[in-house]
Amino acid sequence: MAKVPSAVIAGAGLVGGYGVARWTKKRQLGGAVLTVAGVAAAQQWRKQAGVKAAGALSAAYVAAFAGSHPLAKKVGAWPSVFGVAGAVALASWAVADRKA
Repeated sequence: MAKVPSAVIAGAGLVGGYGVARWTKKRQLGGAVLTVAGVAAAQQWRKQAGVKAAGALSAAYVAAFAGSHPLAKKVGAWPSVFGVAGAVALASWAVADRKA
């Protein structure tokens, strides 16, 4: 079975976390999705690019989650989530997946 790229996991975690929280109206459930995907992506980042890169990408993942909130007030919720998810996925691919 092919391994899912960390960029896909990270992007899906941000989008999926928001989607689950919105559709279930349970923010904690969305947070669980966000966390599980973040941990899975971080494990791949560490294996593929090392501890420093994994730390930086993890910080970017958390910053994207936090930054999506004020951005949503300017551009809307879904565009904000898709934007930050795309940015994290691109960074993940550039730092970790491209080398694999």
